[in-house]
Amino acid sequence: MPTSAQPPLTAASAALPIDGPPRALGPVAQLGESPLWCTDTASLYWCDIEGRRVHRLQPDSGAAACWAFDTEPACCALGRDGRLRVACRDGLWALDVHTGARERLVAAPYDAAAERFNDGRCDAAGRWWIGTLRDRRDAPLASLYRWADGRLMRMAGEVTVANGLAFSPDQRTLYWSDTTAHTIYAQDHDPATGAIRARRVFARFEPKPSSGDLSGYGGRPDGAAVDAQGCLWVACFEGSRLVRLSPSGEQLGELPLPVRCPTMPCFGGPGLRTLYITTARHGRPADELAAQPWAGHVLAVPVGVPGLPAAHVA
Repeated sequence: MPTSAQPPLTAASAALPIDGPPRALGPVAQLGESPLWCTDTASLYWCDIEGRRVHRLQPDSGAAACWAFDTEPACCALGRDGRLRVACRDGLWALDVHTGARERLVAAPYDAAAERFNDGRCDAAGRWWIGTLRDRRDAPLASLYRWADGRLMRMAGEVTVANGLAFSPDQRTLYWSDTTAHTIYAQDHDPATGAIRARRVFARFEPKPSSGDLSGYGGRPDGAAVDAQGCLWVACFEGSRLVRLSPSGEQLGELPLPVRCPTMPCFGGPGLRTLYITTARHGRPADELAAQPWAGHVLAVPVGVPGLPAAHVA
C-alpha cells in the first residue's frame, strides 16, 4: 500500500461536491479500468487489462480476490444470475465468482489480432453496451456493440477508441467518447427498445501537444460515470484530473489527482457517496512513476452527491 502523504484539495476542486482527499486502495494494476460497485456485497470489481486479471475488493474488511484470464479483460458487469460478465479480447464471458468457473457467451466479432473490447455499461433494461478499440489507434474502425437477448449487435462505429459509456438518470441519453479524437458524444436512447439515434458532440477537449510536453495538457476523455443529478464525471487520461460536466456539457469543475493517468470513475460505498477511480501505470516513464506512487492503484474520494446503482445484465 502506498505510504505517501494524501494530497490536499485545491481551489480547482472547490466547486465540486468533494468531501475529503483521495486515498489509495490496492492491489496495484498495470492498466486499471472498469470499476464496478456491487451494492449487495459491498464489493468493488475492476479490471487490470495489461495484467489480464479481474480484481475484487471489499473496502470495509480488506478482503480481496482476483481471477486470471487468457486475454485482456477490459470491462465487467453484474449479471442477474449472480455471475459476473467480463468482456475480454476473445469475447464475452460469464464468471462464477464463487467457484471460478467461466463460460464464453460469444466470440469476439472482430479481428482479435488488431482490435479488442474496451469500456462497457449496462442499461436499466439489462442490455450490455461495450465499445472496442483499435490497438494501433490508426483508423476510425472501432465500434459500439450491444449484448441483449443472447445476441451481440453492432450499434455504431467510425471511431478509434470507443470509451466512456454512461447513461443519464432517465436512460434517455447515452454518452460515449472517442478518446483518440478527444470528443464525447451524446445520443438519444430509447429505454424500451435500446435504439439509439441523433449522435452529436457533447464535449470536446484540447488535443495533446505535438511536442509531447504534458505540463499544460488537460488530458483526453476516458471512462465516465453519471451522478444522481445527471452530471457526467469524466476521467482525463494523461491529464491528472477528473472533470464534472453538466447535462448540457458545461464544465462545472475539476478534481486534480495525484496520478497522471486516471482511467475511469464509479460511485460506490455507503449511499453511493464514494468515487472510486481506476488508474494506470503501464508504459509510463520511470521518473513519472517515481513521483506518483499511487499510479495503478484505485483512488477513493468521498463525495457529497450520490451516484447511480449499477444495472445488471439480463
